[in-house]
Amino acid sequence: MSPRHTAVAVLIAVVWGVNFVVIHAGLQHFPPLLFSALRFTFVAIPAVFVVGRPRVPWRWVVAVGAALGVGSFGLLFVAINEGMPAGLSSLVLQTQVIFTVAFAGLALGEQPRRAQVVGASIALAGLAVIATDRASSAPVLPFLLVIAAAAMWGVSNVCTRVAQPPDGLALMVWASLVAPLPLLGLSFAFEGSHEIGDALSGIDVGGIAALAYIVGPSTLFGFAAWSGLLRRYPAAAVAPFTLLVPIFGIAAAALTLGERPSAAELAGAAIVIAGLLYGLARPRSQRSYGKVAPASAS
Repeated sequence: MSPRHTAVAVLIAVVWGVNFVVIHAGLQHFPPLLFSALRFTFVAIPAVFVVGRPRVPWRWVVAVGAALGVGSFGLLFVAINEGMPAGLSSLVLQTQVIFTVAFAGLALGEQPRRAQVVGASIALAGLAVIATDRASSAPVLPFLLVIAAAAMWGVSNVCTRVAQPPDGLALMVWASLVAPLPLLGLSFAFEGSHEIGDALSGIDVGGIAALAYIVGPSTLFGFAAWSGLLRRYPAAAVAPFTLLVPIFGIAAAALTLGERPSAAELAGAAIVIAGLLYGLARPRSQRSYGKVAPASAS
């Protein structure tokens, strides 16, 4: 990946890491399925009038919207609401790297480079160090819900890779139209009209601010930029950047929620960074010849 695209990937990781703290804050104002439904409603409705159509087959728009909006984020919001700590959620969700690379291998025949496999293995070992240190304090069901959310994110990544959207923002906006109605239906079924009415009638500045963050920086910027990276580069090259998300997520949770990282967590974070850097290293043959041709046209 080029230095500019590498910087974009790191910035996305920062935004998504902070997002877990914002989700935790927003769940003090909204029930989880309603919160997720509102997120995708506000992403899709205003922006659909100012962006063009995604220029990909509609089946991929529906697939991305269902997997990412209903599946991944619906499950994640419920898990955090059920007691999964924000910092630990940011960590466990990154098992999506395993699902993404595995699904891309099965569906697309993409074979990661040896350095990517080794680097991802080192980074996952770092995640395992952090998880071992923290998992004893996390309830089992929310933990499993985040694993399921990670699997759905992996499905979304591969669908995006296959769709090859020329405009990542357009895909994100139109895919967001898929999620609100199913999420609202689930909200009425599991949360009830009374809880929904209380949340909407009692909305305040804190709830609006949390909703604004997950709509703007986290969704419109984050996933539009992410889709653009997946269009240009193999999934195995892009997905490992999300291994940085728990580092920023744990740091943000420590600063705002008092979730203090232990020595083991800090050591695990260092291992994650080392693995990511190893996986990003270009083959020696490419370093010898200088510039490398881009994966696809911009």
